Amino acid sequence: MIAASLSALAFAATAPEADLILKNGRIWTGDPQNPWAEAIAIRRNRIIAVGNNTDVADRAASDARVIDLAGRLTVPGFNDAHVHFTNGALRLVWADLAGACAIDEVQRRIRDYGAAHPHDAWIVGIGWDPSCLPDHRLPGRADIDAAVKDRGVFISSVDGRTAWVNSKALQLAGILKGSRFDAAAGKVVLEPSGEPSGILRESAQALVRRLIPPPSHEHRLAALEQAVKMAAAFGITSIQNAGGDEDTLQQFEDLDHEHKLTLRVDVALSVPPTATPEFVDHLLELKQLYREPRLHVNGAEFVMDGTVAAHTAAMLEPYADEPGVFGKTNWSQDAWEQVLALCDSGGLQLWTHAAGDRAVRMALDGYEYVRRVNEPRDPRFRIEHAEVMAAADIPRFARIGVLASESPIHADPALLDDWSKAVGPQRLGMAFPWHSLDQAGARLVFSSDWPTAVSMDPLLGIHCAVNRQTPDGKPPGGWVPSQRVSVETALRAYTTNGAFASFEDRLKGRLRRGMFADLVVLSQNLFEIDPRHIARTKVDMTIFDGQVIYTRQ
Repeated sequence: MIAASLSALAFAATAPEADLILKNGRIWTGDPQNPWAEAIAIRRNRIIAVGNNTDVADRAASDARVIDLAGRLTVPGFNDAHVHFTNGALRLVWADLAGACAIDEVQRRIRDYGAAHPHDAWIVGIGWDPSCLPDHRLPGRADIDAAVKDRGVFISSVDGRTAWVNSKALQLAGILKGSRFDAAAGKVVLEPSGEPSGILRESAQALVRRLIPPPSHEHRLAALEQAVKMAAAFGITSIQNAGGDEDTLQQFEDLDHEHKLTLRVDVALSVPPTATPEFVDHLLELKQLYREPRLHVNGAEFVMDGTVAAHTAAMLEPYADEPGVFGKTNWSQDAWEQVLALCDSGGLQLWTHAAGDRAVRMALDGYEYVRRVNEPRDPRFRIEHAEVMAAADIPRFARIGVLASESPIHADPALLDDWSKAVGPQRLGMAFPWHSLDQAGARLVFSSDWPTAVSMDPLLGIHCAVNRQTPDGKPPGGWVPSQRVSVETALRAYTTNGAFASFEDRLKGRLRRGMFADLVVLSQNLFEIDPRHIARTKVDMTIFDGQVIYTRQ
């Protein structure tokens, strides 16, 4: 007994002392073995103790900083598991059309932006929402011509799936009367006369986008720094960048060299349908090159189809409001499976964008094929978005070991009138089926898909997942309420499951000893408030790598 006491004293004397203490909190740790705590001790960038106030206070160094949480809810740092971060960053410095629900307001913003950037060859904007225009009228090239006609104008919709351009842009791109665009997931919308309307769907956007001069590296880096600061204000300490290339990695690396990257970044590199074995070898080289905790490559992303709202998602049955249209896939099953198996054999995690129920089934079939032909391992396959799926495919996620990577903000009812008409009442019960997936044992992983979604805010995502309502409570009872999930399920999908999805569950995603000190202090306790008020919650403080990087003023 005396020897044991002396041993304990010796350990206490040599145990590391904390330089940051958080006390008097209501701390949800995400750790099933110790789900709630009052205090946390942090030394440098790691958590060294989690427990009650008294025990944690004993770990403080004499000069430790102490933060009184005053009962506020504290959770692991949010993990946005599917975001197009570098693309979104650029949109922060483009013309902002968010909330412009009248043509004259859109025109005013375009004119103002053009006047403020007189030397730019093109005017690029983001955020117009077709669903909020009067009578849901699809705008046309003449609407933008009335604002600017001497320069090309390219305006991306709020979900990024549709572009609205002016006559100058169409002229420069060679899109003329009767033009057709033959691609799996894309369309040049024509007027009854055969003239191009100025609306480009999905991959048809590339006809104009390729003409827009790329911004300089300095411009990209400044925009990226702005986006990183915005992420901190949202409590986001980790992201998984969907799609990317060497340029994407270089931008993050350069920002890290300037000590301005307050995010842990996992990048899934884009794989086009033209990919060759040599292309895959290059991806594997990048995976070996980028292996640091703040910036690493794990995966490869394949885009199987488009989206339901644009009628470009691949469906098992035709669209309810467009009989005969099933959507298309970007890959044939056989060709895709060969590239899948090649990427998997090299250790790349497989991501597949699959929005429609036919694309989801193809993805599940492809992953089963990979399991048959490759050596057994822990691949953590992912399906991104899965907007709608057949009920028979729900149990396959858990059986095969596929992560359901979902973006709850896409199910904001304010954006879903056209979506609901497209799938029809027979398929509506499987719309964004988070509850069904959760009950079937699938692991949910949540994200924003920003800038495809209107916001990167995880609290707005949690609100949508829990309520299936707009922040103002519409519709009453929620949209497809049977697919709502609990607050804890949504939080876990934004924290612990996100860390699992990037193979970092031993480093982050939970608040326990040895983990990275990434955490968020919230203004309201999500477990105690009326769930309909979740969207009103603010981030009071964000701590990344043991440092306070954001405090709400």
